[in-house]
Amino acid sequence: MDTMLKSNPQTQQRSNHNGQETSLWSSGFGMKMEAIIPFLGKYRPFMGRCCQTCTPKSWESLFHRSIMDLGFCNVILVKEENTRFRGWLVRRLCYFLWSLEQHIPTSSDASQKIMENTGVQNLLLGRVPGAAGEGQAPELVKKEVQRILGYIQTTPCPFLLRMFSWALLWFLNRLFLNVQLHKGQMKMVQKAVQEGSPLVFLSTHKSLLDGFLLPFVLFSQGLGVVRVALDSRTCSPALRTLLRKLGGLFLPPEVNLSLDSSEGILARAVVHATVEELLTSGQPLLIFLEEPPGYPGPRLSALGQAWLGAVVQAVQAGIIADATLVPVAIAYDLVPDAPCNMNHDLAPLGLWTGALAVFRRLCNCWGCHRRGCVRVHLAQPFSLQEYTINARSCWGSRQTLEHLLQPIVLGECSVVPDTEKEQEWTPSTGLLLALKEDDQLLVRRLSRHVLSASVASSAVMSTAIMATLLLLKHQKLLGEFSWLTEETLLRGFDVGFSGQLRCLAQHTLSLLRAQVVLLRVHQGDLVVVPRPGPGLTHLARLSMELLPTFLSEAVGACAVRGLLAGRVPPEGPWELQGLELLSQDELYRQILLLLHLLPQDLLLPQPCQSSYCYCQEVLDRLIQCGLLVAEETPGSRPACDTGRQHLSAKLLWKPSGDFTDSESDDFEEPGGRCFRLSQQSRCPDFFLFLCRLLSPILKAFAQAATFLHVGQLPDSEVAYSEKLFQFLQACAQDEGIFECADPHLAISAIWTFKDLGVLQQMPSPTGPQLHLSPTFATRDNQDKLEQFIRQFICS
Repeated sequence: MDTMLKSNPQTQQRSNHNGQETSLWSSGFGMKMEAIIPFLGKYRPFMGRCCQTCTPKSWESLFHRSIMDLGFCNVILVKEENTRFRGWLVRRLCYFLWSLEQHIPTSSDASQKIMENTGVQNLLLGRVPGAAGEGQAPELVKKEVQRILGYIQTTPCPFLLRMFSWALLWFLNRLFLNVQLHKGQMKMVQKAVQEGSPLVFLSTHKSLLDGFLLPFVLFSQGLGVVRVALDSRTCSPALRTLLRKLGGLFLPPEVNLSLDSSEGILARAVVHATVEELLTSGQPLLIFLEEPPGYPGPRLSALGQAWLGAVVQAVQAGIIADATLVPVAIAYDLVPDAPCNMNHDLAPLGLWTGALAVFRRLCNCWGCHRRGCVRVHLAQPFSLQEYTINARSCWGSRQTLEHLLQPIVLGECSVVPDTEKEQEWTPSTGLLLALKEDDQLLVRRLSRHVLSASVASSAVMSTAIMATLLLLKHQKLLGEFSWLTEETLLRGFDVGFSGQLRCLAQHTLSLLRAQVVLLRVHQGDLVVVPRPGPGLTHLARLSMELLPTFLSEAVGACAVRGLLAGRVPPEGPWELQGLELLSQDELYRQILLLLHLLPQDLLLPQPCQSSYCYCQEVLDRLIQCGLLVAEETPGSRPACDTGRQHLSAKLLWKPSGDFTDSESDDFEEPGGRCFRLSQQSRCPDFFLFLCRLLSPILKAFAQAATFLHVGQLPDSEVAYSEKLFQFLQACAQDEGIFECADPHLAISAIWTFKDLGVLQQMPSPTGPQLHLSPTFATRDNQDKLEQFIRQFICS
C-alpha cells in the first residue's frame, strides 16, 4: 500500500512535473514552505505531576491550577527587549549583551571546604582503616586528594561561561526553529527554590547536545550555573578540561575499584565530599538517568545511579535536611547527532573533533529550512526525604523471570505466581556498592521511578507520529495524522507542535527527507514511500517515541491476540473473533505473561505500582478506547443494576496496593465478568495499530528464539549479539520488514533469555561465555519458547 498526501495547487504550479524526486523537495517542501509556530494552543494537557502515592505532600504543595494557563516561551528567542540597552547596534549584538548581563555566582573556596570535609580529614589523619591515608604521610595523601578533586571538578570560569553561552545561543538559533519551555513548569521549579532545598535535576538523555542545552535553558531562567554530571567515556582529556571550567563533573575511575581498595576508599570519600559541598552551597545539579545515545547497554545509566546514590547518602547522613528532585525530559523533532549506524562503539569526543562536527552542522544548516523544534519538560518537583519515607512501605517480594515464566513457557504450569518480577540490567558501580543494601535498592527504584515520570511527561513530536503512520502504511496521511494527534491528546499526553495541518505535514516530511521518497501521481497527489533498509530502521526508532502514549492499550491488544491465538485463526475475519468470550481472569493472565516477558527498560513500571493494578489499568484502557465491550452472562443481574445490592454488607471493589486492612480480607470482586471485541468499524484497524507498536521487539524476541538452533554456542556475549544482529538483518531482507533489525533489540533479547534461563553465562579462561541451558538444549523446548512469543504477534 502506498501512502498518499494531497498537495496544494500552488505546489502543483511551482513544480515542473518531471517526476524527479529532487524537484519535489525543492518545489513543494523547500523554500516556499509556510512557517510553523508551534504551541499556539491554550488548552493542552498539563503533564508531569509527581506520584501521589510516594509524595502526596509534594503533590499538593508545589502545584497550582493557575500555572496550567501560563503558556510556553522560546528560550533561544533573545531580542533587544531582553537587554538593558536599545538601538540598532543592540539589535545586532543582543546575544552577546544578553550573555554579559547574566548573573554568575562565584565561589573560590569550594576546594578548601572539600578539603575540610570530615570524611576527607579522617582520611588525611589516617583514621579510616584500609584507606590510603593509613601509614602514609599526610602531604602525600593531600596531593592525592587534590589530584582526584581536580579530576572531578574545578571552579567555573565566568568569562568562559559567558562566551560559551553567547556562542551556544547563536548556534542553537541556527540549528533549531525554537526551544520551547512551559512557563508553568518553570514556575513550579522556582517555587521549589524558595523552599531552600538544593535542586537535583534528573533527566533523560537523547543526544550528546543535552549536556549543553539543558544547563543553558536552566541558566537562562535564572537558576545559576548548573553543575552537570558527565560521562568521561564520551569526552577526551582536552574536552574534559574545558567542560570542568564550564561546570562539568566527572567521576574518577578509582571509585570502581574494590570496596577494600585504599585508592577506591579515598576516591569515593572525595566524591561524597564534593557532592555534599555542592548541595550545601545550593548549586543545582544535573544528572542523566539514561545511558548516552548509541550506547549498547541497558537504558538506565550506572553513572547516573552512582551520582544519585551520593545525593541520597548526603540526605541519609543528615548533611542536608532534604533535596528537591526535578524529573526532566527533552524531546527533539530529530536528534541532531543521531548516527545512522547505531551498532558502533562509543568513541570519546575530542575537542577538535567536536569543533569540526559543529562546523559541519552549521554548513549543513546554512540556507537549509529543515530545522526542527525542541521541547524541554520540567516535571513537578518532589521531596527526596518524603519519597524515602513513603517508598519503603511499597516494597514487596519479587522473583526472577526464570521462576515466574519458564514453567509456563514449557507447559509445566498454568498459574502465574502472584508476585513482582525482579529484573536489574544496570551494573552497579563502586560508588553505589559502598552504600547499604537498602539504600542501593532505594536508589535503583528511585531512578526507575523518576525516569518513568520523565518519559511520561515528554511530549510527542510530529516526526514520531509521521514515522508511525509511514511504518503502518496508512493511505491518507493528513486525516490519519489529525486522528493520531487527537488520540494522543485524549490520553493526557501533550504534542510538541501546532499549526495548519497541511503545512505541518510538509514540514515533518521535509525533516524525514532522508528516510522517505516522494512521487507525484495523478491529480496532484503525492505518494510517500519509506526508503528500505536503514531508512525503515530509523523510522522505527522515531515511532518508539509514541509507544509510551499507547503502551497500556498496546500491551492489552497483544494480550488479547495471545488469548485468541488458540481459538481463532489470525487471518480470520474480525466478526469471527468478536464472537469469542474473553473472561477477566483470562485477560489478567495474558497481560501478566506479556508484562513478565517484556523488559522493564521498555515498560518502565513505577515501583510503587503492583502488577494487579497495572493489569486493571490495561483492561480499563481497552474498555475506554472501545476495543472491549462488557458481555452480561445469561440470567445474571446487569452490572449497572445496584438498586438491590447491600453496599454496607460487602463492598464491590477489590483491595489493591496499600489497602490491605484486616477488615477487607473477605472482600470479593464480582466474578464472571466477560468481554467481547467491539464490532465498530474502526476497531480492526485500531487493534492492528496497537499490536504493531510492540511488534518490533516481539518479532526480535521470536527470531532470537529461532536463532537458538542456528547460532553456535558457547560464545561470548558480544560475539553472539553481533551474530544475532546479522541474523535479524538477514530476516529483514527476506521479509522486507526492517523494524526488528536493531542491535539494541538483539541485546534486549539476549538479556531477557538470560533472565528466563534459556542462556547461561559461565566463566572460561578467555572470559565469560554464553551457553545454552540444559532445559532448552532440546529442539522441542526451543519451539515452545518461540510459540509462546509468537502468540502475542499480530501479523
